[in-house]
Amino acid sequence: MYKHIVSAVCGCLIALGSFAQSSCVNGILEEINQNNRKLQAYRSFIRSQNLGNKTENNLPDPQASAYYLPFGEHVTEDYYEYQISQRFEFPTVYASRSKRIDKQKELLELEYGAMRQEVLLQAKKELLELKILQQRKELEQMRLEQAQQVYNQIQRLFDAEQIGILELNKAKVAWLQQQFEKDQIEISISNTLMELQKLNGGNAVQAEQLLFFEDADVAEMQVLWNEKLSADAELQILTARESLAGQQVKLEKNKILPDLTIGYNYQGVNSSNYSGFLGGISIPLWNSRNKVKAAQANLEFAQTNTGAETAELYTRFQENYRQYKLLKRKFEEYQETFKDLNSEELLFKAYELGEFSFLDYYREVEFYRQAHNKMLEMQKELFQLKAELLKHQL
Repeated sequence: MYKHIVSAVCGCLIALGSFAQSSCVNGILEEINQNNRKLQAYRSFIRSQNLGNKTENNLPDPQASAYYLPFGEHVTEDYYEYQISQRFEFPTVYASRSKRIDKQKELLELEYGAMRQEVLLQAKKELLELKILQQRKELEQMRLEQAQQVYNQIQRLFDAEQIGILELNKAKVAWLQQQFEKDQIEISISNTLMELQKLNGGNAVQAEQLLFFEDADVAEMQVLWNEKLSADAELQILTARESLAGQQVKLEKNKILPDLTIGYNYQGVNSSNYSGFLGGISIPLWNSRNKVKAAQANLEFAQTNTGAETAELYTRFQENYRQYKLLKRKFEEYQETFKDLNSEELLFKAYELGEFSFLDYYREVEFYRQAHNKMLEMQKELFQLKAELLKHQL
């Protein structure tokens, strides 16, 4: 029984690439995508921002004015006048501003996408953590049962006065330590589930038995980077900001053109009246001064910042990629070496046959357990790092 369970656990470790998500994991990530409160809040923020941006392109309210002039020295009847006018910017300004609003909408969607990828990456890392903890829990349960068997056996030998109290106390301490280790793993599982519940908007996540299957290794570095350039929201935001700054330059250039006014005017005096259309044009002398230069300077900053940020992200990507390759190579070497280690089952049988003293048995089994735990920890780090490299696929 023990051999089959250990073989199954070891089988899970032989993953030369990474884990492909099962439908269960995909379902959990989709659930978090829908329920995460941070994402929900940002979706509401996007709606409000888009509506607010659209109001920038509204026409100003029409103006109605009236004049009634009964005072003063005059021999004719009182003078009165009515006027309705509408002021608006040059028509190309509205077209240019509409394009800028579209750029702002695109940028907001990309910022949401970047936040979504970060949330789902955190969730995936927590799920990987949970999977390793679940494996550890199974191992610790078996180790606890084995430690109890050893303690019971030594208790019988002590009762038969074949060993001393020191040997019995050592066995009891080992048993208690194993109980504590199992309790610690259970607490870690509970904490991880709480983190997932928080990411899921306070809804409990059903992840008692997570399933991961191995998939192919990550692509070559340059291929993967090109893929990230077209799909990673964090990188696309830089391009979107640059595009928005460019559109702002076009808008400011269009705003140099004069504002226009059209309307209707009616004048009446001495039983006579005059009516007709009116038109006006502003003289663009001061309002747009330095605004185009400021927009161009902002565009230059966005272009320079895009290059700098992209270079920094590429450097970080290269570091993570090389770290992943190193971890993968060391993990494979660890696995190969692990095959030559004696299993706990064999050690326990040797102890039962009297080939080991308790102290020798405990020392050997602790070495094996630490090696096994180290491999599980390395496995977690490896696949969490791969999840980060493939964040753009979330």
